[in-house]
Amino acid sequence: MTTLKEFTYSKRFPKLPLIAAAFADQHPDLIPLAFGLPAKESFNLSLMEESSVVAIQKGGVKPLEYGGGNGPKMVAEWIKQRSLLRSVRAETNEILVTAGSSQAIDIATRTLTDPGDHVWVEGPSFFGAIRQFLLAETKLTSFPIDEDGIRVDLVEDQLKEARKNGGPMPKVLYVMPNYHNPTGVSLSLERRKKLAELAYEYNFYVLEDDAYVELSFTGKYVPSIYSFGPDRVIYLSTFSKIVAPGIRMGWAVASEPLINKMRMLKSDGSTSVFVQEIVSQFLTTIDFDQHVDFLNSIYRSRMEAMVVAIEEAFDRDVSYIMPEGGFFLWLTFPEGTDTSQFMQQSLQKGVSYLDGAHFYLNADEKNHIRLGFTYCNEEEIKRGIERLAESYQEHKQKNFVLEGVSE
Repeated sequence: MTTLKEFTYSKRFPKLPLIAAAFADQHPDLIPLAFGLPAKESFNLSLMEESSVVAIQKGGVKPLEYGGGNGPKMVAEWIKQRSLLRSVRAETNEILVTAGSSQAIDIATRTLTDPGDHVWVEGPSFFGAIRQFLLAETKLTSFPIDEDGIRVDLVEDQLKEARKNGGPMPKVLYVMPNYHNPTGVSLSLERRKKLAELAYEYNFYVLEDDAYVELSFTGKYVPSIYSFGPDRVIYLSTFSKIVAPGIRMGWAVASEPLINKMRMLKSDGSTSVFVQEIVSQFLTTIDFDQHVDFLNSIYRSRMEAMVVAIEEAFDRDVSYIMPEGGFFLWLTFPEGTDTSQFMQQSLQKGVSYLDGAHFYLNADEKNHIRLGFTYCNEEEIKRGIERLAESYQEHKQKNFVLEGVSE
């Protein structure tokens, strides 16, 4: 028998953060507040089934061929029209449909950067995007967030310093402007305008990841960064939060020359033309505004239930900014708290969460937790927060005793 020799895999892997708690299942009644998933009730199964049947009956063999039927054109046209609500004005040849917004981030990064180029991100930031930037072997710098989003004043200061001293300039600045993952905050109008101005002045691209834009609990929308700088912004969004994540479909909007370059790097060719046929049938049949209102009514109710539960269970031990949309609430504990230290205990009690260190480049801040309020119902959320509070109080008491012993 031939002895299998040791194989050297890509050196990229050690750089990638591992996130296990989100899918850990160590309790028969686990309440997964770690999940960033849509509510099961959000899926219109009957219409999706009907759309799948019509895609075959109406399209015949066309949707099953490489080129597909009319679905891709209809999806692109829907994106074009819907984007107008966000002040994103683009022609269909400036739209690239992708296998989820994660693929759009990947293609945009590979189009705009080479290994060693600099990418600037929010701190904290979406770990999926960080993963893509690390895979592209770029160098990352983060900038803090407050209640109005990324600190654009600090970004500008860093740009001025880099220009003055010959330091590295970013090729890309990645932001989530609406209902940010993980903090839930939104970027102010003034900062959106300023970012676009800086992108032109310092010649970098803003990668605007607008995955949660439809999920507004107030019904108010701020114009996109793209609307202030279409030649230096790539606008991304997704169907994952508004139709279903399983269809794996998102999109990118950018100038035609840039979209053409991104299309060249899309190694899978066209995003599933059959799925696009199904989605096009779904979108042309459903009352989409009514559908979005339904989603927001569910998520607003669950977010409010989470806030009430936190107020009752934690009293003044924690703080948060109430999100006005999206999927997440960012819970902040007293300085010195390491939320990873009571994660295992929480899992044993039957609740999961993601500790904040996962969202920073170097685990800069450890006293945060990301809680998802969309997947679980109100009763589950209440019980989950109670279990989380119990774990924290036990951890806090244990540390108090240990500190007393050390003194």
